[in-house]
Amino acid sequence: MIGCTEAVRRLWEYLDDTVDLDERALVEEHLARCSTCCGELEFATELRRMLAERSPDDLSDEIARRLNRTIEELGT
Repeated sequence: MIGCTEAVRRLWEYLDDTVDLDERALVEEHLARCSTCCGELEFATELRRMLAERSPDDLSDEIARRLNRTIEELGT
């Protein structure tokens, strides 16, 4: 089983459906046992929904900077 750090690292790819079946199974196994990461999944799902409903011009400069910083951190 993978730990929280690895599950969160793979979460966005999991939501984008870009992980292979083995990786998907590992993330799902972790989510089935970890309420903290389930909260991360709920947050990520809601964030994606919110962003899909808005145009980039709707975000303040500060929110856009924070979002970009978070995305960069997820890539490391």
